[in-house]
Amino acid sequence: MPENIIELRKADLTLGSQAAAVHVLRGIDLSIRAGEAAGIVGPSGSGKSTLLMVLAGLERLDSGEIVIDGAPLHTFSEDALADFRGRNIGIVFQSFHLIANMTALENVAVPLELANIADPFAIAENELRAVGLGERLHHYPGQLSGGEQQRVAIARALAPSPKVLIADEPTGNLDTETGRQIADLLFSKQAERGMTLVLVTHDPSLAARCSRQIGVRSGHIESDSAHDAALHQRQTA
Repeated sequence: MPENIIELRKADLTLGSQAAAVHVLRGIDLSIRAGEAAGIVGPSGSGKSTLLMVLAGLERLDSGEIVIDGAPLHTFSEDALADFRGRNIGIVFQSFHLIANMTALENVAVPLELANIADPFAIAENELRAVGLGERLHHYPGQLSGGEQQRVAIARALAPSPKVLIADEPTGNLDTETGRQIADLLFSKQAERGMTLVLVTHDPSLAARCSRQIGVRSGHIESDSAHDAALHQRQTA
């Protein structure tokens, strides 16, 4: 495994076209180490969520390179990218994105089936039990609280044993106490499995739990605690 599991090089992306075009990412260079927990922060419209979607393989760059675990995603076909994402990148969204007419067990198992991973329902049950939902396997999303739905989403993200876990405002739709419990779960699973965690959040206390904070503004990286710490170390050496 490379020391840096994520590499962005001169990443550039414009969304929309003509008069509605917005230059969202402006030549971003970013490296994230394997096993690191990185929090991406910044004002609304800064580009942080788009940056996260690029890292998740859900947005294509106009130019530049993205390499994850040695794989050059910017060169992949859509099918190859979807296959890589299904096996290597877990994604947790603010709004859960569960399928309403599937049980918790099915919501976790079906993506595993689509990725041709063996024993999908056994894996799904184990993951749901691991996030505290052993008694809710056959409940539908509408029968679950917001916190329980997010636990299903986390189980779904963790089920393929991804190397990278991406989380977009994972506590944004939850009350303070439930949000704290979900954050505890995310960080405990990240530490337990040695995954790389990259999350976007407006919550300073959640960002502070990350080992590294990356500030984004106007499509640029404005600050990076890892860079700042390395610079301070060189200046005081």
